[in-house]
Amino acid sequence: MSATPLPHNPSIWATLRYRQFRALWSSGGIYFVGNAMQTMAAAWMMVELTGSSFLAALVQTAVFLPMFLLSLPAGVLADIADRRRLILASLAVQAVAGTLMAVLLLAGIGGPGMLLFMIFVAGCCTALLSPAWNSTVGDSVTREELPQAITCVSIAYNAARAVGPALAGLVFTALGGAWNFVLAVVSVVVMALAIRRYPPAPHPRSRLPAERLWGGMVAALRFAWHSQTVLAQLVRTVAYSGAGSALWALLPVIGQQKLGLGAAGYGLLMGCLGAGAVLVGLVIGRLRQRAGLERLVAVGCVVYALVSLVAAFAPWPLVVYLALVAGGGAWMAVMSTFNTATQTSVPPWVRARALAMHTLCALGSFALGSAFWGAMGDLAGLTSTLVVSAVCMAGGLLLGRPFPLRMGDAQEVTQTTPWDELYVSQEPAPEAGPVAIEIGYRIRPEDTAAFLDAASLLRAHRRRDGATFWRVYRDLADPSRFVERFIVSSWADYLHQRARHTLADHELEARVRAFVLPGEAVEMKHYLAEG
Repeated sequence: MSATPLPHNPSIWATLRYRQFRALWSSGGIYFVGNAMQTMAAAWMMVELTGSSFLAALVQTAVFLPMFLLSLPAGVLADIADRRRLILASLAVQAVAGTLMAVLLLAGIGGPGMLLFMIFVAGCCTALLSPAWNSTVGDSVTREELPQAITCVSIAYNAARAVGPALAGLVFTALGGAWNFVLAVVSVVVMALAIRRYPPAPHPRSRLPAERLWGGMVAALRFAWHSQTVLAQLVRTVAYSGAGSALWALLPVIGQQKLGLGAAGYGLLMGCLGAGAVLVGLVIGRLRQRAGLERLVAVGCVVYALVSLVAAFAPWPLVVYLALVAGGGAWMAVMSTFNTATQTSVPPWVRARALAMHTLCALGSFALGSAFWGAMGDLAGLTSTLVVSAVCMAGGLLLGRPFPLRMGDAQEVTQTTPWDELYVSQEPAPEAGPVAIEIGYRIRPEDTAAFLDAASLLRAHRRRDGATFWRVYRDLADPSRFVERFIVSSWADYLHQRARHTLADHELEARVRAFVLPGEAVEMKHYLAEG
């Protein structure tokens, strides 16, 4: 199905008329600044303490690896649990960890191992709250304004990457690195106050059995695997983030060893990346409409690869500063496009999990890539590592053909009731299963080929929403009769599958049912495994 273009792109700042969005956006920006200050201070302290490219890059891994480990469980919790309690509990743990880190550093007893551990704890807290916070932000605006809201959040995040490191460098120079952790705790408190004042809306009440954590994770992964649109965006995100992580992870080493800069200079390098992202964020909507998704992503990949080469060979700080502004703009253009495409392509029941999977792919790949490029930097040298990363970034363009990008159509994310009412003599227990569903069609024999072509399209949406098996059978006793059969793990999973039916699914089934002979009814039967 081709995607319907999103409505004409209004000003991104129009979303600020929503009070809840405005509060979440502003407090989130402060929180992002605090995290950026903390990360910059930790990376620079690691360089000063050890002089190791690998350990400096591990700071980025400690920040983002929790996203790889916890994003999907956090996404399931955001979809099925109390988002307010989840966010506030995560912020409380992060505040305690940050306070302990600041006290130990001020006392002069913090070492590299402790630094990495506390950064990892803070990263875990951010990973747990992110899907719930992002879905809350998405709920605070209309779907038509969701791309603008995402852009606003991306601008705040990347502005924090510009302001946070620069401010951290000044604090580091004037007061010492420990005070950056104090200010990070303050930013956590600001976000907690905003969530208490403007909490997420409770999930709609449902008569369906509650999803379990493991089952919710499996449902999310199954949805992504069987949704071509979402799968393409996630694969492209992994490739881009993994290749691009080299520049971010090795920036402390570039600043100290190649350009001879101090903490303030490194903060300015990070600030240039963030500033470029902010500048492009202001016009990203118009760029996306004029250039299209694929062209915008292709240009972003090429620009970022060239920036990596400049960082590898240029010995002049000013040249590197200017190149990093362009690199930050390219990073923003590509990553926000992937994020927007993902969020507009999923229905509400899996939205937080889709956000989590995007985060998992983006930051998980970033974390693993950072460790890989840091180790390669110690073994092969800084210049060679950046050249290889630039080649990998350019090579990502080859993914455009097998994994094309597109925005989701509104019909693909709007849920509706299924075709058939559910008739059973006695409803099974929620955990009972597996459950087999058979749908019988009687058609004209001469329509067999066209019917099977249409019916084959049902495979993806049945598997995407919960089926573990799907197939169409011909009745050997009656060549005009065909049976669609699929299996779901439990009765609860089948009820959830029915609730996930969208308008696009409805239209697809209508095309299949159009082949049914006049006067004949589509027959649905349910079977429960007993042995």
